[in-house]
Amino acid sequence: MAAKLNRRDRIKRGIRKRLSGSSERPRLSVYRSNKGIYAQIIDDVTGKTLVSASSLSKEFATTGSKVDQSVAVGKMVAEKAISAGINQVVFDRNGYLYHGRVKSLAEGAREGGLIF
Repeated sequence: MAAKLNRRDRIKRGIRKRLSGSSERPRLSVYRSNKGIYAQIIDDVTGKTLVSASSLSKEFATTGSKVDQSVAVGKMVAEKAISAGINQVVFDRNGYLYHGRVKSLAEGAREGGLIF
């Protein structure tokens, strides 16, 4: 298990070396756990989280498969971001493969109106 986490951490550092969120294009960061999926929009210049959404939050009501929940979280974070005045983001897959739940969250955010 430690080797798997070390591998993801190494990939994550490589991604973050090339990728940074600014105030005009903040970073959409994804975290995937066994129970839920989380998304944050972060301004790396100030180090503040601007918008966040989670499949475990109280306002989240969708049931179904984890992939369906990921699409709904993507749409929720896009809706919150657009209401906060954010249209364009940089997608940070956080060391995960762009596949399954991470991909469906990104597609849900695109459907919600975010550009990346």
